[in-house]
Amino acid sequence: MGDYLLSKNATQLLEQRYLLRDGARNIVESPCQLFKRVAKSVGDTEELKEKFYHILSNLEFLPNSPVLMNAGTSMGQLSACFVLPIEDSMESIFSALKTMAIVHQTGGGTGFNFSHIRPKGDIVNSTKGNASGPLSFMRIFDTATDTIVQGGRRRGANMGILNCDHPDILDFIQTKKDKNNLNNFNLSVAVTNSFMRAIKNRKDYALINPRTNSMIKKVSANKILDAISLSAWETGDPGVIFMDTINKHNPLPSLGRIESTNPCGEVPLLPYESCTLGSINLAKITITKQIDWSKLKGLVWLGVRFLDNVIEVNKYILPEIEKTAKENRKIGLGVMGFADMLIQLGIPYNSEKAASTAKEIMKFISSESHKASGHLAKERGNFPNYIRSIYYNKYPMRNATCTTIAPTGTLSIIAGCSSGIEPIFAINYERNISGGSTIREINPYFEEYARKCNFYSKNLFDEIRHTGSAQNIKQIPETVRELFRTAAEIHPFQHLSIQSAFQKFTDNAVSKTINLPTNSSPRDIKNIFLKAFDLGCKGVTVYRYSSIKGQILRLEGFEDQCVPHKCYF
Repeated sequence: MGDYLLSKNATQLLEQRYLLRDGARNIVESPCQLFKRVAKSVGDTEELKEKFYHILSNLEFLPNSPVLMNAGTSMGQLSACFVLPIEDSMESIFSALKTMAIVHQTGGGTGFNFSHIRPKGDIVNSTKGNASGPLSFMRIFDTATDTIVQGGRRRGANMGILNCDHPDILDFIQTKKDKNNLNNFNLSVAVTNSFMRAIKNRKDYALINPRTNSMIKKVSANKILDAISLSAWETGDPGVIFMDTINKHNPLPSLGRIESTNPCGEVPLLPYESCTLGSINLAKITITKQIDWSKLKGLVWLGVRFLDNVIEVNKYILPEIEKTAKENRKIGLGVMGFADMLIQLGIPYNSEKAASTAKEIMKFISSESHKASGHLAKERGNFPNYIRSIYYNKYPMRNATCTTIAPTGTLSIIAGCSSGIEPIFAINYERNISGGSTIREINPYFEEYARKCNFYSKNLFDEIRHTGSAQNIKQIPETVRELFRTAAEIHPFQHLSIQSAFQKFTDNAVSKTINLPTNSSPRDIKNIFLKAFDLGCKGVTVYRYSSIKGQILRLEGFEDQCVPHKCYF
């Protein structure tokens, strides 16, 4: 391997965010040296160090950003995802704020559920005054995040969740209509099965004061979902999280109810839990239009071992976080480059074959990751809370969870592949990255097809540059146009079909954005939420193109398009 595998955009990104610098801010390592640093830090034998270096340097597997940034350094904090508890007291709120600041400083992201905080206007016992409510405290967290750049290299990211039965839920839903509010938060409403039943039966449901556990009033469930849908249409937030679905699959139910997730929603976690993620590049596992199952198995087993090793070498920022991390040993192995793999296999993203391929791939990864974790358990022991888990007396497990589908925003740039399980955003587009830089991306598979099928020309790519799409260019063969449908040209329910296919075989959750063109309606979004629940998804995020100023991905002259996940990772 050599740095020659890296694209110009990948090299630029590594230089901006990941490569180590000296005291004068001069870069002091190459990409190859970065991968060697990570492999040496995480590998516990010489053989494993070599194997880890091989899959990293060949861009077949990449761990989450904190591992690339911090492994082998004095900082040494390697987890990406944290959930911090917030109770209804100043001590709890500001303790969480302090921990959040430390997490962001080391490159991680944080998730919070603010539902235990008493509603606005409720009584404050100590002063007999009026409570300011959860949103006022969320603004403090947002302001603090604004002042911290993660690991000195990127902005902080939070997930803010409020339960659907909190009295302040409507204010929470609408808060981002003010463009200056909570810009460092992704927002989600935690909905229950009873709430979804109330929607289908057109019933009211109760809003509950968390301080007294008493009903404040009843409201229409449909009106609340309509408000969520309208706000998501206008601003991209909030999404919805199906908390009962998440807890139905909680591997450690005796430890408590899961109430929150990491910033992009793919890792539901208990209080003080953290998780380290890694993604296999599916673009690297095809041979002559066939999936190389043997290679994929090898990457899964190495990925599980890599992530389990990270738990040991990690430097934890709080004793509570270290305790839960080592007692539960949650890891999240996932994929990126799914759309690229489909293109290599000649399978359109918006086809039944794509959904069945998603199930086949993830079922295999799930099975092999559990086998790999079981093998580690026999070698190193089950995770300490194993006897309190759903696996007890079934089969050995080193890790309470093994799989996650992350968005892989920057990791996919480094690997030169499509993000997570998203379709291609466009054939030719610009990506804004932190620090104000912009990079242009052209789909390499489309360029290869253009040359092979003899329709390549500079004028063609100039035309595509303005729309990102090949669908209205008649000189391009129909089979090629079908293969290169972009995110906005795929029906929302097909997006959901892919998400639910992966979720069926994923321990944690799936980060996936349902991309919508500008002319979509709030009713379209409401239907997506309802369909996602019926399909068994654990959550859903929608994004209508151009609803956020300064969005991550953009086209030059075509507004009737959309973008993938608006996460910061």
